[in-house]
Amino acid sequence: MWYSFWKPRDRFSLDQLRYLTDQLTKVQIVNDINKDFVIEALRSIAELITYGDQHDPSFFEFFMEEQVTGEFVRILKLSRTVSVPLQLLQTVSIMVQNLRSEHAIYYMFSNEHINYLITYSFDFRNEELLSYYISFLRAISGKLNKSTVSLLVKTHGDEVVSFPLYVEAIRFAFHEENMVRTAVRAVTLNVYHVGDDSVNRYITTPPHRDYFSNLVSFFTKQSMDLNRLVSNTMITAGPDSTSTITAAVDEIEDNLYYFSDVVSAGIPDVGRLVTDSILMVLIFPLLLPSLRVAADNDMQSGVVTSLYLLCCILRIVKIKDLANTIAAALFYPLEAITKSCGGKFNGHISDHGLTSESQVSDNSNLTESDAIHSMANVPYPFSSSGFHLQSVLTQNDCSRSNLSLRELLLSYITNGDDIQVLGSLSMLATLLQTKELDESVLDGLGILPQRKQHKKLLLETHWSCGTYQWIQVVPLAEKRRDV
Repeated sequence: MWYSFWKPRDRFSLDQLRYLTDQLTKVQIVNDINKDFVIEALRSIAELITYGDQHDPSFFEFFMEEQVTGEFVRILKLSRTVSVPLQLLQTVSIMVQNLRSEHAIYYMFSNEHINYLITYSFDFRNEELLSYYISFLRAISGKLNKSTVSLLVKTHGDEVVSFPLYVEAIRFAFHEENMVRTAVRAVTLNVYHVGDDSVNRYITTPPHRDYFSNLVSFFTKQSMDLNRLVSNTMITAGPDSTSTITAAVDEIEDNLYYFSDVVSAGIPDVGRLVTDSILMVLIFPLLLPSLRVAADNDMQSGVVTSLYLLCCILRIVKIKDLANTIAAALFYPLEAITKSCGGKFNGHISDHGLTSESQVSDNSNLTESDAIHSMANVPYPFSSSGFHLQSVLTQNDCSRSNLSLRELLLSYITNGDDIQVLGSLSMLATLLQTKELDESVLDGLGILPQRKQHKKLLLETHWSCGTYQWIQVVPLAEKRRDV
């Protein structure tokens, strides 16, 4: 009898969950004295709820009846130490990640407690706390679908007017820590792949649409950093130069794959925003003009970096308008490219390759709408939303005294150094392998494969013969009808 009286509670039992919850409700302040108990209680509750979700539904029923999530929020408000918020974020993250029951997820998201935790003013000067917070956001985004996303947004009519998960996540999109940036991108991709029309409209309207142009501006800064590394390495190669450049290249390609993933989510407005931003912030004001070799730039690092970046963009970011616009730009002289960017870009093009950081910072202040408007007012089809391939081919004039970008690449192959030859050949080979390019562009560039050239000639011959036969057959048929 005495043994049964003193018998400890089963660790994985409803009685243990009831006991821990009861003890939490008695806490009136969280300080250094009782923080260890509170932390252990929060950790154990997460463990019990996860166990109950897989073995005993009564665990979560008790969790709902006692409104334990609300108790978590109350404990957070009472906390005077950073360790308790850390554990609380981890507790909720573990629960959300491991709950398999849709009913349980709906309950967790159906009240304002999750949004309260998302918008709570944590002290993010603590790096560990920020890491737990971002993991918390990522865990929530992993459970998003068309049903659950409606529980985390506020709407007015049919329009979303508030989405704390997305807004708070993109605040850290350009954090200095790569792990934080990676987690934020996972959150955004989970949001984009939900496929909710009202959410898609929300993220593509001001001010949230600025996120996409800011992404390209951030990528542009990374491109300049890479160019600086290449330039310094060409002058004085250090012992860690190769590893440093490799790390920078890996990050640049990761960013481009993120662009590709964003576009592949299938949100038309997002695809247009990304395409226009890449063209207006990076391609036209920076990369294409940087193909020019300045007389006092013997190392030509801008040419090398620009060719590499153009190849990466074509190879990774699979956007038809983007690829065709880049290829079409090769038909024009550098001066035409500069003018087509509008007067506001002219001050940001350097004869020494890529521009300086301050120049790109100024360039990023140009609003996307202004940039697109300036492109719309020039006679060059460089806007992704107004690409006209045929006009490019008809306007191509090889008799001009100034070199087109296509001719410039060819001159690098015939007269350049080894690096220029390799970069130019890589550019042409990348264009040849880009499936998004129209064959007429490849033909205009002079790199259409012979097999496709023969096919084109056969089709043209067949069409010409067919048209001639049709001209002969129609009058003959009319004569027979008359008879």
